[in-house]
Amino acid sequence: MALAAEFAGDWLTQASEIEGVLAHLASLAPRWIYVALATGVAIENFFPPVPADTFVVFGAFLSVEGKVTALGVFLITWSVNTASALLNYGLACRWGRAALGTRAGRWILRPRQLERLAGLYNAHGSKIIFASRFLPAFRVLVPVFAGISHLAFWRVALPVAAASAIWYGVLVCAGAILGRSWRALLPALNDVNTLLLIVASIVAVLFLVVWWRTRRQPLDMGGGS
Repeated sequence: MALAAEFAGDWLTQASEIEGVLAHLASLAPRWIYVALATGVAIENFFPPVPADTFVVFGAFLSVEGKVTALGVFLITWSVNTASALLNYGLACRWGRAALGTRAGRWILRPRQLERLAGLYNAHGSKIIFASRFLPAFRVLVPVFAGISHLAFWRVALPVAAASAIWYGVLVCAGAILGRSWRALLPALNDVNTLLLIVASIVAVLFLVVWWRTRRQPLDMGGGS
């Protein structure tokens, strides 16, 4: 947890701190490096501010030194991130509707809104999930709403796994190719994530507009406020 918290700060532009994190990871036994990487990418699905992408890239850097392998970094980060996203989906599938049936839950989504959401997921769920895995915050929330909508497991698992494989594959390859030249890669990764965050913010605004408009429609029978 301490290592995860260290990643969540503003150190990304500070070379000395980046070198310190890399040195700390490199001092660990290979199995503990994999554990640290797995922990980082898993936490993102429960606490989005933790930048899982950076864990992946740092693992790729370490593969150049032979501490771990690029394939190992890809497999552990991809599988753990996918599994933790599907865990969120499963929890939401099991208890999500019950939570939204409470007074507080009906404030978040009224019954009519929930049915519209389920209809959207049933029609376009796989495409929405695939695209969302490249957007900060949405990559965490979309599988949850897929679970609430009771979208079939494979319609969630396949796009989550495919999108994560593409994204993490690119990151691992870039990190392994550049090796110690992290000064060239991390700022570029930061710029890409900033652009994706802007796109995610625009989508979030559109979502909130739709949410507010549908919320202001007449109350559903028995929906409450």
